[in-house]
Amino acid sequence: MLELVLLGVSVGVISGFFGIGGGTILIPLLLLLNYDTKVAIGIAVLQMVFSSVFGSYLNNKKGTLNITMVMVIGIGGFIGAQFSGLITSNISDETLEVLFLTFTSFALVKLFFKTHESADIKKINNYILLLIGFIIGAISMTIGVGGSLLLVPILVGFLHVPLKQATSAGLFFVVFSSISGLISHSLEGHMDYEKGVLIGLASLFGVYVGIHLKEKIDAVLQKKLLVIFYLIIVSYLTYRIFGV
Repeated sequence: MLELVLLGVSVGVISGFFGIGGGTILIPLLLLLNYDTKVAIGIAVLQMVFSSVFGSYLNNKKGTLNITMVMVIGIGGFIGAQFSGLITSNISDETLEVLFLTFTSFALVKLFFKTHESADIKKINNYILLLIGFIIGAISMTIGVGGSLLLVPILVGFLHVPLKQATSAGLFFVVFSSISGLISHSLEGHMDYEKGVLIGLASLFGVYVGIHLKEKIDAVLQKKLLVIFYLIIVSYLTYRIFGV
């Protein structure tokens, strides 16, 4: 139990400090502790319910969350994530790990490219927003990540949403996708509720600490630390999958 509490706090601190989803951090750590891949994904989805709800609450208090803007995308994400448990059940553990490695590598590459902001937010048809949410929800919950890393570049680069609002919207999207993913993965038997709830509750404290630590350091240093963190994850997953 102590090991899981420490794991939850650590994941929360890293998640709050770097502003990334807990699954990106938690799944490699659970794999390192010899958890089954599908169970690790289920635990990560459950943990994301806790962290996304709490993080969205904090963002709403700071005034950076535009609930109306992301509601349609969130509904699409909820619908898409309903298929995640079924997709995960029909994919081998090795394939899931390769997909997760691909996602993490994308995150690493994304850090080297500056996302440009625009002054005017574009108006997009709600059906297109619904489709965007559906696709991101299905893909992200299949491998146990929140989807904000995919959504934020779309909001900023294509819809011209300011970066702070896009980041908050991305986390709020995770509320929809993770709750739906929790239902889907539960139906497929991927869930260890006891461990997931324990890690999720412990991560709340970590998120709070991480957000406060983030405000005390330079943004450039924060980005460098995040690059190092992702390099470690990519290196570990590459070694685990390919033995190199």
